[in-house]
Amino acid sequence: MMRALYTAATGMIAEQTNVDTIANNLANVNTNGYKTERTEFKSLLYQTLQTKTTTANGEYKPVGAQVGLGTRVAATTSMYTQGSLLDSESPTDFAIDGNGFFAVRAEDGQTYYTRNGSFTWSKTADGATILTDHEGCPVLDSEGGQIAVPEGISSESMIFGQDGSISYRDTAGNTIPLNQSFGIYQFNNPAGLEKLSSSRLGVTAASGNPMLESANQGLKASKVCVGYLEGSNVQVADEMVNMIAAQRAYELNSKAITTADSMLETANNLKR
Repeated sequence: MMRALYTAATGMIAEQTNVDTIANNLANVNTNGYKTERTEFKSLLYQTLQTKTTTANGEYKPVGAQVGLGTRVAATTSMYTQGSLLDSESPTDFAIDGNGFFAVRAEDGQTYYTRNGSFTWSKTADGATILTDHEGCPVLDSEGGQIAVPEGISSESMIFGQDGSISYRDTAGNTIPLNQSFGIYQFNNPAGLEKLSSSRLGVTAASGNPMLESANQGLKASKVCVGYLEGSNVQVADEMVNMIAAQRAYELNSKAITTADSMLETANNLKR
């Protein structure tokens, strides 16, 4: 009887994590570039109750008697489907249409990746104007360098192409290429990226090394949409249905604990 108590408890713990994941999805429904997450479960060990028949020869049954000992959370998987493109009035907002990721260099000197293309122009200590995210971290080009406005040129004169190329317009109205482009990277397994704060993602052994699109002809190039932002791919209706299902599963496990407790109480009262 105690086995039912512990088994149902593992189900409640796992469903609590499931509800936490769904709540995080709903909380980030308006976060640019956010990818919805799904909780994956796995069964725990099975206890073998009987494998042989009750006959004298002790032959093995075609199907033995086993009982499971509950469940636990195996992983939280991010679903990297394309989010909707949202029109923006800012000329430094960018959405990636494809499988690529922007690269930014954080305060610790490490390079991280993001689908959130809400960028802005920032001044550095030496007076240069560079493109950064809203945390002030530089956005990187295909060579791993900063994207800076040329001296004597206004940031409003900067031009970004759908292929990620960067140029500017001089005082005569001529377009001058900077021979520079956004660093757009892809991963063999983007679901393996480590999820960090500020919509950043870190490289892990599971994700594989970043692959620069412009240096790998086998990759399908992503399109950089200027003046747009990629919205989250969270479907509110689906998440609400998932939350109801998780709540019902939690209640069922709670009911199993209550039932097991009632049966134990009945067994204890037999001595009276």
